[in-house]
Amino acid sequence: MPASSQPRAASAPQPRNPLHGVTLQAMVEALHGYFGWQELGRQIPVRCFQIDPSVSSSLKFLRKTPWAREKVESLYLFMLREQRRNAGDALVNPQMPPGNRG
Repeated sequence: MPASSQPRAASAPQPRNPLHGVTLQAMVEALHGYFGWQELGRQIPVRCFQIDPSVSSSLKFLRKTPWAREKVESLYLFMLREQRRNAGDALVNPQMPPGNRG
């Protein structure tokens, strides 16, 4: 059977890719919730995060600007690592408030 006539999987599973299945909108909303617009605009200095920010204006810009989208994806991955680390810290010493953990 020729290779071209074999059925292809619709979407190959990517268990080690934390961005697989995450929409750009979900990333922007999560980053906004975690950092807020002011810090997000400081971390990634683009107008859509600094001047009258909104999810919709950010999505319009990021969909047209690959370098900015890469920065958002990178910051999103950083945020996920921070959340995992903070969750691990809470398991190690659940009695200590988060601000006093070293």
